[in-house]
Amino acid sequence: MTEPHDWEAIYAAEAPPPWDIGRPQPAFVRLAEAGLLRGRFLDPGCRTGEHTLLAAAHGADALGVDVSANAIDKARHKAAERGLAARFEVGDALALETFVLTVDTVLDSGLFHVFDDADRARYVESLAAVLAPGGRAYIMCFSDRQPGDWGPRRVRREELEGAFADGWGIVDIVAESFEIGMAGLATAQSWLATIDRL
Repeated sequence: MTEPHDWEAIYAAEAPPPWDIGRPQPAFVRLAEAGLLRGRFLDPGCRTGEHTLLAAAHGADALGVDVSANAIDKARHKAAERGLAARFEVGDALALETFVLTVDTVLDSGLFHVFDDADRARYVESLAAVLAPGGRAYIMCFSDRQPGDWGPRRVRREELEGAFADGWGIVDIVAESFEIGMAGLATAQSWLATIDRL
């Protein structure tokens, strides 16, 4: 099992966590501007909703899911403030089939790397249950290129390839970086994987 986190306390705190920078990650803004965050869109582990809102602003039928009710409340407030029709639901990314939906596009910003090996396999199965054949997933996760040992688990390129070996087609895995809200560190090394559901 994955190490437990008190997500409710994290999102109830006055200061946002380092990964919640109050705007979308630049890599995903580029995808949105290229028209790639489209159709029925799912953001599992959506946090306070920036990427779901980004997709909605670019015309997607966007749903964000997060295990934290506090994060979802904040996301819904942002959607109302911005006049965007994005939807947000409390739910488990390891059990997306409970939503009984099919989507065309999945965006994962920093969720894949929080799972241990067992939950990682469950997560990939959960994505497979909702992403339509021919649909596309964009997954950005912490990279083994990041020095040091603070923060989440580092992911090797080969781990992404192995996790999505059956029923998936890896289109590309490129070096990227997360912007983070952490004193003394503006970015962290990541992989951005583009993966099709076969």
